[in-house]
Amino acid sequence: MTTITLNNGVTMPQLGFGVFQVSTQDTEDAVAEAIRVGYRSIDTAAAYGNEEPVGRAVAASGLPRDDLFVTTKLWNTDQGYDEALRAFDTSLGKLGLDRLDLYLIHWPAAERGRYVDSWRALGKLLADGRVRAIGVSNFQVPHLERVIETTGAVPAVNQVELHPRFQQEELRRFHAGHGIATEAWSPLAQGGDLLRDEVVTAIADKHGRTPAQVVLRWHLQLGNVVIPKSVTPSRIAENFAVTDFELDRDDLDRIATLETGQRVGPDPDKFN
Repeated sequence: MTTITLNNGVTMPQLGFGVFQVSTQDTEDAVAEAIRVGYRSIDTAAAYGNEEPVGRAVAASGLPRDDLFVTTKLWNTDQGYDEALRAFDTSLGKLGLDRLDLYLIHWPAAERGRYVDSWRALGKLLADGRVRAIGVSNFQVPHLERVIETTGAVPAVNQVELHPRFQQEELRRFHAGHGIATEAWSPLAQGGDLLRDEVVTAIADKHGRTPAQVVLRWHLQLGNVVIPKSVTPSRIAENFAVTDFELDRDDLDRIATLETGQRVGPDPDKFN
């Protein structure tokens, strides 16, 4: 399993398993299958409503706690210093864990004006040893600049929408300059036309791989952390089998041409 080292020295698997839009009924089985296949990083969020089944699957795995990297996120309605601390306790209880590996502010929710206070709360959780690393999600450059300039604490991770149609080059440059790991949600752009694109399918044919595997491999070679999700065992395994081949320079250059600037999710400047 390829790992990256975060800016506080904590190591994190580069390929993880996400459970966004996975029902509570399906989550436990999906996470159990992912762990069986070999995933060691699980990404959930308070807003997903499935922290409890994630926790059950982690407990049932029988793996030592240090072998699994678990992430969850603070929801917008729980922003603020005291509110964030309480929300963390709630999430930890639902997961059935005594500590978290990574805790993220899910959205800046700028109109609420509380993400700096929330970030200070995450700093306390880190200082108290209740979480190993802290970061943000869906933060744009101005949001990142504000938390860094106001608190002096640099997020370890920024989890953002990122895929070949929306490559986030400016944001990734900012991350690289500040030691922030880039984590991609919706790494396959929700599948669909991206996985039917003639560039992607041609590269897949060239390597004897599926289009999804090509896109996930592209993420890994860019240095992104990536968290594909599925409830189908064959797809869970397929998405994990991306570490034994490599895209060449021509492949990467061709995928770079797929940028459209089109999001599939909300605009962080407007989502509150």
